[in-house]
Amino acid sequence: QVQLVESGGGLVQPGGSLRLSCAASGFTFSKYTMSWVRQAPGKGLEWVSTIYSGGGATSYADSVKGRFTISRDNAKNTLYLQMNSLKPEDTAVYYCAKATNRGQGTQVTVSS
Repeated sequence: QVQLVESGGGLVQPGGSLRLSCAASGFTFSKYTMSWVRQAPGKGLEWVSTIYSGGGATSYADSVKGRFTISRDNAKNTLYLQMNSLKPEDTAVYYCAKATNRGQGTQVTVSS
């Protein structure tokens, strides 16, 4: 079955950086489009970024464009999200997603 396990979250000061990872198993990772979504306290799910299978084209929410970079290593079945210039409003639980499947999430807290 599909398993997605996120890691790399934590507490960081505004302006700092974090790199999230998502280890995928149970499916042919390279064939699927993958995304990151997040959920801030008391809010709904927000799409953050997508990386497509094949050529690996990417897309980003306006709120993170220019600060976050999504990437994938198909040999390692791993999805990444490099987050730079973090802001307090980036505080959320971050999930990697394959269609309707999500992992358990990793908490990112941006605070001084």
